[in-house]
Amino acid sequence: MILRWTAAEGVSILEVPMDLKTIRLEVPEEGNLILGQTHFIKSVEDLYEAIVNTAPQMEFGIAFNEASGDCLTRAEGNDEGLKQLAIRNAAAIGAGHLFVIALRKGYPINVLGRIKDVPEVCSIFCATANPVEVVVAETEQGRGVLGVIDGVSPKGVEAEKDVQWRHGLLRKIGYKR
Repeated sequence: MILRWTAAEGVSILEVPMDLKTIRLEVPEEGNLILGQTHFIKSVEDLYEAIVNTAPQMEFGIAFNEASGDCLTRAEGNDEGLKQLAIRNAAAIGAGHLFVIALRKGYPINVLGRIKDVPEVCSIFCATANPVEVVVAETEQGRGVLGVIDGVSPKGVEAEKDVQWRHGLLRKIGYKR
């Protein structure tokens, strides 16, 4: 695929060859993933602190892909298996300034507010336990995330029994009274 930008008179036209891919991520068993974008080498340490200071019981691993300098995948975590899973996912996506958090013994809702408050965090693409695919664009310069496919497509609209089930579940797990 080649993208062409038309420009005003006197300005050159830029053509960029681009490939689109989807990358299926590995979701931890009985766990969740958070996928986001950040912009600074200290992000991996700041994300670690945000999680451990908010939910100390949570088991997690973080991987962050640098976009300049050595362009390494930086990693932290308090669970080696989740750390390696986060590294595999970040490497498979291969986009710079991307972070992947794999977690257990807690839910994204427990830490998302704190993660969003980390000054380097630019955006969150998803926080999920569902099967997830990342839509990636690749050019000569590198890769970038265009979006995610989180779970499956809706199969209908909830009926009253489904509303009652949802309300019951939220109260059962302590998120509503």
